Amino acid sequence: MTRIALVVSDVDGTLVTKNKILTDAAKAAVARLRETGIGFTIVSSRPAIGMGFLIGPLALTLPIGAFNGSSIVDPALKPIEQHLIPAGIAQRSLDVLNEFGVDVWLFTNDKWLTRNPDGEYVGHEKLAIKHDPTIVADFTPFLANACKIVGSSSDFPMLARCEAAMQAAVGAEATAVRSQHYYLDVTPPGCDKGTFVETMAKRLGIATSAVATIGDMQNDLAMFRKSGLSIAMGNATDDVKRQAKLVTASNEDEGFARAIEMILKDNQKG
Repeated sequence: MTRIALVVSDVDGTLVTKNKILTDAAKAAVARLRETGIGFTIVSSRPAIGMGFLIGPLALTLPIGAFNGSSIVDPALKPIEQHLIPAGIAQRSLDVLNEFGVDVWLFTNDKWLTRNPDGEYVGHEKLAIKHDPTIVADFTPFLANACKIVGSSSDFPMLARCEAAMQAAVGAEATAVRSQHYYLDVTPPGCDKGTFVETMAKRLGIATSAVATIGDMQNDLAMFRKSGLSIAMGNATDDVKRQAKLVTASNEDEGFARAIEMILKDNQKG
């Protein structure tokens, strides 16, 4: 197997715990990668403003992927590369989400917009990204600057049906996939966590086979397919686990740190 030179990790359900805590073991695992000369970065459905709290504790120096990789920022959160959802597709996405009756959010590069400050996952998102939403009556003025549109609901089977309807509605003009059981993300076309892996490999002058990826949800499958080694979290769905090369423990049982140990041991064998 090709020796791993770069590790790319998802954030929620992977790097942090259910309560959005970055554990000491996770920080130590990333430090071990650095000590052995292996690069590390993160890619998430989160906005860039929602990943700033990880940069210092993990001493991140490489570019970071936000909005499922459709935006790439430096460690100061300044955009390196950014893509937007076409305005017409953004409106189509809103129509589908409104039809299913889910709570709707729109993210620009630096704002989280919602019409409902009391939505059932608003508090959860505030905890996760450590930012407050901007309350608006209408998303229309922001459609031309949409980086991500989210439908959130605790009715998981309904959101899965909404995901299928959204994929049919937007086709190849946007990417629609759940980042959590309760979040359906619509992001710009042609960009996903897999394209982020390709971009990072090219930037570092390495083959994608020298990249290891760690994740737990359907939106992580794109990077699994592009990397030489893919590791699913123990809390991942069976479908995600089947498409990974290895499975680690859950994010509540230091699964991320254990995944890093797997990577380091495989490199020693090589």
